[in-house]
Amino acid sequence: MKTVLVTGSKGFIGKNLMVRLEELDNVTIKSFDKEEDIDTLKKFLGEADIIFHLAGVNRPENVEEFEKVNTGLTESMIDLLEKMNKKIPIVITSSIQAKLDTPYGKSKKMAEDELIKYAKKNSVPVYIFRLPNVFGKWSKPNYNSVVSTFCYNISHNLDIAISDPKKELELAYIDDVIVEFISLLNRENVDFYKYYYNIKRTFKVTLGELADRLYEIRDIRNTLFVPNLSNHFMRFLHATYLSYLDKDALLYEMDLKKDNRGSFVELMKSKTFGQVSISRSRKGVIRGNHYHNTKNEKFYVMQGEAVIKLRNILDDKIIFYYVSGEKIEIVDIPPGYTHSIENLTKGSGEMILLIWANEIFDPENPDTYYCEV
Repeated sequence: MKTVLVTGSKGFIGKNLMVRLEELDNVTIKSFDKEEDIDTLKKFLGEADIIFHLAGVNRPENVEEFEKVNTGLTESMIDLLEKMNKKIPIVITSSIQAKLDTPYGKSKKMAEDELIKYAKKNSVPVYIFRLPNVFGKWSKPNYNSVVSTFCYNISHNLDIAISDPKKELELAYIDDVIVEFISLLNRENVDFYKYYYNIKRTFKVTLGELADRLYEIRDIRNTLFVPNLSNHFMRFLHATYLSYLDKDALLYEMDLKKDNRGSFVELMKSKTFGQVSISRSRKGVIRGNHYHNTKNEKFYVMQGEAVIKLRNILDDKIIFYYVSGEKIEIVDIPPGYTHSIENLTKGSGEMILLIWANEIFDPENPDTYYCEV
């Protein structure tokens, strides 16, 4: 069992790290934040086996806060450790801005230098991560990340400001950062002469591209087009955007088309996986009696009972499949097979059918031809 001390546990990275640590069975967690005093810090340092030093400021009201918090807290922590003769690994979140001659950058660089002196003097490993712009859930808009600011504003129909659309950003996803940190808990091969570490996976995108992709994600509710989520950046950006929706904005209504047969709704579309739809049919209604040359489908009756009939248009043999919501069965509809589905539900029950098609319906080229089964 290891005791882990997290400073800045209520910050963006701290919240995500705390959640991940709480999922583990072999750690005891101590957290230190700005509300606590130096005696509490001393107590926790005496108990800790490893420190994740995440506390810091990047947009204080007074510029003096940079050195007081980013450098001063690090110095106080090292001083307490040395007085207790405590030699334990320290992981610190620095910034790529530590290379810059700015109050924030200089405060981060001084904190790095203090840690390196501690490491050399006490032969203890330190892990300095000069993080790029980190994005993900629980990041504070107008403070932590341009991604969080854009996500918040776009999801709340507010304007965003882009000074230079071609400006390139390097971004790291919060879960990738946390995975790197967690891997240090039981690290066996320690390099006492290496101080700087990187997040293995980062992404580069311009401000203009970032905005375009977030607007694309926002518009999914209207266009139904889901972006290519096999792209890791788009998958992480989509997950991040959803975390900024207000709690009462998670529900949205779909465009339901009704006629005398029942109803039909398109759920989602994608250039990579096709289209998913749901149809609801009244008792005795028969849908289909058509075939496709290239398009293929999968039918799944979610509720009710039905008979699905298929026939290769080159012969007369009819195939019957009796299906119901009582059993999860999927019927493939190959190209060149005319097909129909009839609601056989007892009484006046409704039949609900989930449909997947390998391509998005194009009214200009529907690839749908009438033919009685």
